[in-house]
Amino acid sequence: MTDTVKFLLVDDLEENLLALEALLAREDLELHKAHSGEEALELMLGNEYALALLDVQMPGMDGFELAEIMRANERSRHIPIIFLTAGSGDAARKFRGYEAGAVDFIQKPMEADILRSKSSVFFDMFIQRQQIILQRDELANLTKALQAADQQKNRFLGVLAHELRNPLAVLAAGLNFLERPREGLDRETVHKSIRQHLGHMTRLVDDLLDINRIEHGKISLRKEKLFLGDLMPQALEIAGPSIEAGGHELLVDLPEDPIMLDVDPARFIQIVGNIVGNAARYTPNGGRIAVTAAKFNDRATLTVSDNGVGIPTEQQTLIFEMFEQSDNGLGIVSDGLGIGLALVKQLVELHGGEIRLVKSAPGEGSTFEVWLPLAQLE
Repeated sequence: MTDTVKFLLVDDLEENLLALEALLAREDLELHKAHSGEEALELMLGNEYALALLDVQMPGMDGFELAEIMRANERSRHIPIIFLTAGSGDAARKFRGYEAGAVDFIQKPMEADILRSKSSVFFDMFIQRQQIILQRDELANLTKALQAADQQKNRFLGVLAHELRNPLAVLAAGLNFLERPREGLDRETVHKSIRQHLGHMTRLVDDLLDINRIEHGKISLRKEKLFLGDLMPQALEIAGPSIEAGGHELLVDLPEDPIMLDVDPARFIQIVGNIVGNAARYTPNGGRIAVTAAKFNDRATLTVSDNGVGIPTEQQTLIFEMFEQSDNGLGIVSDGLGIGLALVKQLVELHGGEIRLVKSAPGEGSTFEVWLPLAQLE
């Protein structure tokens, strides 16, 4: 909504315009002056007016003609018109004025209080109309957001059902094999499959619970001053199964100079494990994943790069949003719900840090960077 309201004053005499300007002047009112009907029409092309005060008797295009043109134009037809006239107030004259679209007549010489009072009515009406338009737009945006959220929820429920149904089917089949032993059954293979799918389901539920706790402000960090080098082996161990399953090469480069962080160790391990695990899942078998740590001024930087499938440009702004998964058309889609990076982002920000996608391209891999504040030495 605009901070000022615009009124249009139209009179062929400069002294009359100056008098109107002096009577109506106020901080929140912007007064535009026109000396003719043609000049007034030009001003209306680029401005929205709350009221037009038109002199009836002007050479060339008079006030009535100007009003008729205004009413015929979509942009100006809604502008209220008050005619200022020094002529007679006979019924025929007024009828023509109202027929042309006038809302009122004010006789010259004008009474200042009456002019201000009537103008204020249209000032207030304009403000109210602008507020209604603003509320309408906000309501429309809210409706769109709710519709998008509903679609996202439905998409998530569909993915969740799929993600839970598959491991449940494997668990049911495994139990059936164990309960009805058959010749040649490799029980260790069945146990391994059950453990793997049970772990997958547990991870899904844990991620969902963490997201819910963060959104409701129920996660409290238990920070400790710890060295990054001591935490990394445990963090990388989380992603170990995915790296091993893909036959990936893992390169880790940590600086000789120790980096001390003030972090919740469990959450730090979760952050690194999720990012590296995500890289492993989106990298074709036999890929390469590099993890590099460094120290810059008052922060530690952790970079995770892979030579995997990459992320299409149009999807790069969505990867940190809930339930979004990258689908680059190369046939590799994560086995999760699309909440891994969203959870990582929230955990990093809880630590006062930041995560960003440095670069990515389909077929060329991705590089993520996390920075966290260094621990303050006492």
